[in-house]
Amino acid sequence: MKATRDAYGEALLELGKRRADVVVLDADLSGSTKTGEFAKAFPERFFNIGISEQDMIGTAAGLSLSGKLPFASTFAIFATGRAWEQIRQTICYSNLNVKIVATHGGITVGEDGASHQSVEDIALMRVLPNMTVVVPADAYETKGVVDVISESYGPTYVRLGRAKVKEIMPEGYRFHIGRAYTFNLGRHANIIACGIMVAEALKASEALRNDGIDVGVINMSTIKPLDGDVLIQAARTSGFIVTAEEHSIIGGLGGAVSEFLSENYPVVIKRVGVKDSFGTSGEPGALLKLYGLTSEDMVKLIKETITISNC
Repeated sequence: MKATRDAYGEALLELGKRRADVVVLDADLSGSTKTGEFAKAFPERFFNIGISEQDMIGTAAGLSLSGKLPFASTFAIFATGRAWEQIRQTICYSNLNVKIVATHGGITVGEDGASHQSVEDIALMRVLPNMTVVVPADAYETKGVVDVISESYGPTYVRLGRAKVKEIMPEGYRFHIGRAYTFNLGRHANIIACGIMVAEALKASEALRNDGIDVGVINMSTIKPLDGDVLIQAARTSGFIVTAEEHSIIGGLGGAVSEFLSENYPVVIKRVGVKDSFGTSGEPGALLKLYGLTSEDMVKLIKETITISNC
């Protein structure tokens, strides 16, 4: 069990050892975003901009234009909310090589409550031209993401979490931008998930298999660009797609998958996610249950939909 933010801190430190052009910026939250270890090792390449997210993004843009590879980090709600205009105007419009790696995404931020629980960030970043959007499923994948985006040019948004999560990606797995990972394809349904919901999807698939329902699971860690080939394959195999995300069902993974399949291979789609509401304070596990984001919720939804379709 390891939080994706912890893996980010470790990967960033290793990247800093290999590349002298890597610089890191933070908005006075380096202890929480785990950029602090990089700061200790390379103080001359670390910039604490303070509680001034707009300035952080503008400074990151300038460093990029100066030949550096900037990683800018803060909580997801602040990175995408407070600094959205700066991301649009100074990074995406100019297509600069800036990596925004935000932690504390989703409702599993927990007791901090709605003011700190970002359920809109994927939508806000996905709509921006030139922006790549990635949501790793576990710590192992997170380290791979950091390595890959450091070698790929362009604006990138990576969404990480606060809570510790189980490592689920298999040994030898390699992350590629725009390529999903298929655990298996199911005849009755296929779950397209990202982030912590991939683990929940795997639990749901196992529970359904015990009831004779064949459900596949796909880790769509790159939200933009989507892996359209895998989506069409999953839709053809089952004719029923479920999306699962720790984010609003509006504009996130569910929206992206629905948009793509409606134009390319229309099938039945159900979306598991936050249903047009803000978060609230509570223990992470309890919040997942409150908002219907557990494996049990997926099992119930799939069983109900299959029963209705067979009537």
